[in-house]
Amino acid sequence: MAGLVVLTAAATVVCLAVGRYALDPADVVRILASRVHLLTDLVPQTWTDSDERVVVMVRGPRVASALLIGASLAVCGAAMQAAFRNPLVNPQILGVSHGASFGGVLAIAMGWSAVALVSAALAGGLAVLALVWALSRREGGGALTVVLAGVIIGAFFSALVSVVTYLADPYDTLPGIVFWLMGSLATSTWPTATVVAVTTLIGMLVVVPLRWRLNVLTLSDEEGRGLGVPVAALRWVVLGATALMVAGAVSVSGVIGWIGLVIPHLTRLIVGPDHRVLVPASALLGGVYLLVIDTLARTVTAGEVPLGALTALIGAPVFFLLLHTNRRRVWNGD
Repeated sequence: MAGLVVLTAAATVVCLAVGRYALDPADVVRILASRVHLLTDLVPQTWTDSDERVVVMVRGPRVASALLIGASLAVCGAAMQAAFRNPLVNPQILGVSHGASFGGVLAIAMGWSAVALVSAALAGGLAVLALVWALSRREGGGALTVVLAGVIIGAFFSALVSVVTYLADPYDTLPGIVFWLMGSLATSTWPTATVVAVTTLIGMLVVVPLRWRLNVLTLSDEEGRGLGVPVAALRWVVLGATALMVAGAVSVSGVIGWIGLVIPHLTRLIVGPDHRVLVPASALLGGVYLLVIDTLARTVTAGEVPLGALTALIGAPVFFLLLHTNRRRVWNGD
């Protein structure tokens, strides 16, 4: 855990320094320290005003958003894999990302503001969660029923996204829709980072205190109830928190896949399967992973490479390698 904290801090400084306008990492540390009220007068100014604007106003919101979104998606993956006792579950399984995508695409097609886009995407994701809950409760409320309800409703909202995309103006709104759906943090600002921070904080305040109970969810429902844990209610509390985090992430960055699937497995190989350690470790590793991917997206070419494409290109081979070389350890931690 200490190593992951140090890695997160180092990656943050390096990614703030790397870019078309390169900065000295030491100056980045000084700029960040100067923003702390008690250290302002103790830090000698060795940087220019342009350097400070790049760190604070240009790269700062993007780095913060990447850390928060990566952490939230990784924690969602770890929590949902425990809730459904399935190592292949990812945050998209409930269809929340499809609902958030529909809200965002509709906002872009209608020409709404950035604030309205975030609000519409967040509302779409939460609406899907409510529909999944209503449908699964009607059919019994078991874990398999929840998954099937999520697949059905997610497919429906995915079809709605396709319809809106087809009807969008091909010269005006369609390029923006396609780029947003592929995932990007290019438009990150401090207000959008605040949205992600709020949804991530609320979700973490639910999942982190319950992380020891996630170990119980990996058992059968009968064993869990025998240990005095209300399995069904706990599962819905965890799913509600993860849905909120996923909706908040998609509302800002678009759909970014593979993080919630790959990072929990990779983290299990490092710290083991105990969710008391796995959840915070996944948050740190997920944040670093997306931060590095986003830095590559904005630096490897003159344009902006979509995050969804990079996470898939890197995540799929890594996940295959994990499954091939650690068939048992990936899930059991043996």
